[in-house]
Amino acid sequence: MADEPPIRVLIADDQEMVREGFSVLLGSRPYIEVVGEAVDGRDAVEKAAALRPDVALLDVRMPVLDGLEATREIVAALPDTKVVILTTYDLDEYVYQALRAGASGFLLKDAPARQLADGIRVVATGGALLAPTVTRRLIAEFSRRPAERTGLRAPLRERVAELTGRETEVLALVAQGLSNAEIGEHLFVAESTVKTHVSRVLDKLGLRDRTQAAVFAYETGVVAPPAAHPPTAP
Repeated sequence: MADEPPIRVLIADDQEMVREGFSVLLGSRPYIEVVGEAVDGRDAVEKAAALRPDVALLDVRMPVLDGLEATREIVAALPDTKVVILTTYDLDEYVYQALRAGASGFLLKDAPARQLADGIRVVATGGALLAPTVTRRLIAEFSRRPAERTGLRAPLRERVAELTGRETEVLALVAQGLSNAEIGEHLFVAESTVKTHVSRVLDKLGLRDRTQAAVFAYETGVVAPPAAHPPTAP
């Protein structure tokens, strides 16, 4: 771990005190290097293009360009940069939209320093930054939205057909927030085998990371909302 280069982070928030606070908290971690700060969404996009950070930490509500639009532009231009959304409320509608736009997860602004730093590390290494409570809310959100609002269900389902049965099963478990180790226990296979399956799923579906795999699974119905399950026969 000591020989690995630090995770390069860009912090974007329109409040100076928030930027400085996060910069100090993250900069104190030996495995994180804060490479820049941005004062609004447009500034974040421009600084991301110039600095090419591993992770861009974006406030969801910013002037000039909000976190949602900034996420779309950064993800489109910089496929190797992961975006983490910062928000004050975990039920923020922007969080849902940002995940669909390509964000790799989100953190609450009042999260403990260790959780913030650990979250940066998880996202930088390709993990999903979605707590179980967030996963349940995402499922509920998709269950409330008719297919025409999510828009692309039919063509997305055609992409699911490219997966093997085991890969589809792994995708569903990833979407439910299980780690590779937990998936391995569930399927009675080695964790290394799970990693291989996850990599193949992401590659076949053209997805950036586990968070995007979760969103894809919900949109295509691979993971059904609890209310969608048929009642158990007596």
